[in-house]
Amino acid sequence: MKKLIIFDLDGTLLNTIADLAQSTNHALQVLGYPIHPVTAYNFMVGNGINKLFERALPEGEKNEENVLRVRKEFIPYYDIHNADKSRPYPGIAELLLQLQEAGLQLAVASNKYQAATEKLIAHYFPNICFAAVFGQREGINVKPDPTIVHDILTIARTDKEDALYVGDSGVDMQTAANAGITACGVTWGFRPRTELETFRPEYIVNEASEILTIAMSR
Repeated sequence: MKKLIIFDLDGTLLNTIADLAQSTNHALQVLGYPIHPVTAYNFMVGNGINKLFERALPEGEKNEENVLRVRKEFIPYYDIHNADKSRPYPGIAELLLQLQEAGLQLAVASNKYQAATEKLIAHYFPNICFAAVFGQREGINVKPDPTIVHDILTIARTDKEDALYVGDSGVDMQTAANAGITACGVTWGFRPRTELETFRPEYIVNEASEILTIAMSR
């Protein structure tokens, strides 16, 4: 039986792609750049917002200066609109409550910037007491660097053998592997199952309820 379940946020707990797309397109439009369809953003997100902006910018415009210009327009807009269309995936709210009632510790490890990560978790899951809610923090490398997982393990006072990492992308599967903890890929997120399979996680699930079974198994 696991003692700690660490969840990715975007594409795992919440479907945030519409708000991320809307806010990035807003920033691009303000700066005179072409925008993208929502579906294109499934393959732009996952490595932090600076990488998102770099991917969204046109060829020949992908430099640090322009990334920062997009960021300046994006953050104030996203801070207001990040819960417009975002919603928990089916069964997630129930899963978190069941895990909490079973006495397991819960945590969030996201590449979304810290303030937005905290806001969305507090907004959508007010009844869940997370041991740690970590997004992208200043001076800390983004996933798949395992630092975020190591920090959570320290706070939760849990050995890596007793933790399960749940995410929807190859970045998440790499993060779990780099941290030396069991990985569980979910198929309802932003990336295809084939991407998860490439990294050979211990588990791949199609429904939130399956995570409870995995976490409680001895």
